[in-house]
Amino acid sequence: MGKKGKSKGIVFNAYDLLKFTWQKKWILIFISVAAFIIAVFVSLSITPRFESKVVLFPAASVSLSSSLTETSLISVNNRDILSFGEQSETERMLQILSSGKIKDHIMNKYDLMSHYEIDTASLYPYTQLHNKYNSNITFRRTEYNSIEISVLDTDPQTAADIANDIASYIDSVVYQIQLERATEAFRIVENEYKASQHEVERLNDSLRQIRNLGVFDYGSQVASLSEAYAVALAQNNDAAENEISEQMNILSRYGGTYIELSKKLETEMNRLGQLKEKYTAFKINVEQAIPQVYIVDHAVRAERKAVPKRSLIVIISTLSTFALVFLLLLIVDYSKGLK
Repeated sequence: MGKKGKSKGIVFNAYDLLKFTWQKKWILIFISVAAFIIAVFVSLSITPRFESKVVLFPAASVSLSSSLTETSLISVNNRDILSFGEQSETERMLQILSSGKIKDHIMNKYDLMSHYEIDTASLYPYTQLHNKYNSNITFRRTEYNSIEISVLDTDPQTAADIANDIASYIDSVVYQIQLERATEAFRIVENEYKASQHEVERLNDSLRQIRNLGVFDYGSQVASLSEAYAVALAQNNDAAENEISEQMNILSRYGGTYIELSKKLETEMNRLGQLKEKYTAFKINVEQAIPQVYIVDHAVRAERKAVPKRSLIVIISTLSTFALVFLLLLIVDYSKGLK
């Protein structure tokens, strides 16, 4: 080793490092071989896990009722129930995938507490279960704005089943979330719709009673009776005058009420028509459901294990041990040179 003094330290060149390595070759070889053997045994002791993946796109967040009942050809954003979701829908779907509802469904259906061999008598069994779940089941947004569901498990079929089940259960979770709000909205509209129907019936009954008295069309009847009364006067027809006078008295007495009820009925009929459209729309939202995701690739049973990568573990462990031992030997040699 070249040495330039304690104050300036030791300067190594490539030749010095090669020479030093050759001098310490047996120590480096022995420890590296030992690390290689230990890494092999450790990698063989790790239980292999298989990976299955589902790739899906979230559907666009649009109203089902609007898409199915809207008659206008003009759309604000040109999105309908067949559109793919954008980034906001993808982020929302990732949040739903991480929700407790999906976790609880998968944990209970596959009895993951037993499947992961977690001791229920331990201090924090559910914390262990959630940690195991989060390490084996992951979700990520891809560069194409799709979502990838990845499941690792010691059983390749279980991994595929869990991944497919999560993708299928998304629709149920989203529907349940939306149903509560849609049901309340439907109840409000339904009450208003029925109240409007009753009001239309009440107004029709009132108008029917007035029509039974002979008031059918106030405006045209007044004009006709006035003309007929003038003719009766001109002909000195007292009987006709009296009869027409009675009819005009009835019109005078109930005409205003007839006009008022007619206007109210027209207004309420227009309101009833609008409420019927809303009633039909909200009923669709409550009673019907459509898939919330487009599944591009379903999970299939993996033929080869995903982890551990035994060769990679052995290589990295051996090289890391070699580098660490080499560095320690350099430090020891440097320390000796300072004395």
